[in-house]
Amino acid sequence: MKAVRIKKQGGPEVMRFDDVDQPQPAATEVLIKVEAAGINYIDTYQRSGLYQIPLPATLGLEASGTVDAIGSDVSRFKIGDRVAYTNVLGAYAEYSAVDQDKVVAIPDGVSFNEGAAAMLQGCTAHYLSQSTYPIKNGDSCLIHAAAGGVGLILTQMAKNAGAYVIGTVSTQEKAELARAAGADEVILYTETDFETEVKRITDGAGINVVYDSVGKTTFDKSIECLQRFGCMVLYGNASGPVTQFNPATLGPKGSLFLTRPTLFDYIADRESLEWRSGDVFKWIDEGKLSLRLEHFFSLADAREAHQALEGRKTTGKIILTP
Repeated sequence: MKAVRIKKQGGPEVMRFDDVDQPQPAATEVLIKVEAAGINYIDTYQRSGLYQIPLPATLGLEASGTVDAIGSDVSRFKIGDRVAYTNVLGAYAEYSAVDQDKVVAIPDGVSFNEGAAAMLQGCTAHYLSQSTYPIKNGDSCLIHAAAGGVGLILTQMAKNAGAYVIGTVSTQEKAELARAAGADEVILYTETDFETEVKRITDGAGINVVYDSVGKTTFDKSIECLQRFGCMVLYGNASGPVTQFNPATLGPKGSLFLTRPTLFDYIADRESLEWRSGDVFKWIDEGKLSLRLEHFFSLADAREAHQALEGRKTTGKIILTP
């Protein structure tokens, strides 16, 4: 079978479209014929070396497809089932073998592309809005990269919960997408200082929570946007990691909260995985959540997909199709 592999970490050039042996499912695994694989920023971190992974490796942490074979002890699924998964390395491939406890069924009203797009980014937006800082009616929030894959989903979830949403984006085109997702205010950070704008929009009061996937270039100003007891949720490093910060500054700024969550802790057990993915799929099926599926690349073009993502040339979700 074909798969996108790396033997060393580095830029997109280290990615290779290789022939590899098709995996065989272990006793508790299902073999999935991949129909769609999602691309996420974490894939670029694992490829570049920001996050260390065992090498050589097949990239990709989420996919959807059809169960092609099952191990001897599999009880949750049967051959032919439509399924999806996340948090298992190896999705950039024609087939993947995944433990049944990491796999969820896709409802009939959700497509394979939606299934792949919803797992990592949808469950991320779910834990951010439902658990890390549970958004309440009347809350205000700042969402960076509001036109990105997580940003567009998180904006919709925040609005559905009754929040006032301020989004930041880099272009007018992305601003329109954020507004279409429900953002009440959108700031073009390339033209305007977002801290100044947030204080203007809130009449100096600040906001309840910042969801920041950008990191280094937005972190300090994001904290300045918070009101007393506000929560700074740093969940990504698109501009680089935050390496220097003094926690003692959180007190004088209003007894602020700072957290650095990851999806993998929030779906570590089967109950949490089923809750989060189940909500996301249900909201898609009911029309309460819309996924922007605009960018499609073949497996052979995964390198170009990474270049487009890192070059900020994409909005919404990028899908690889075997």
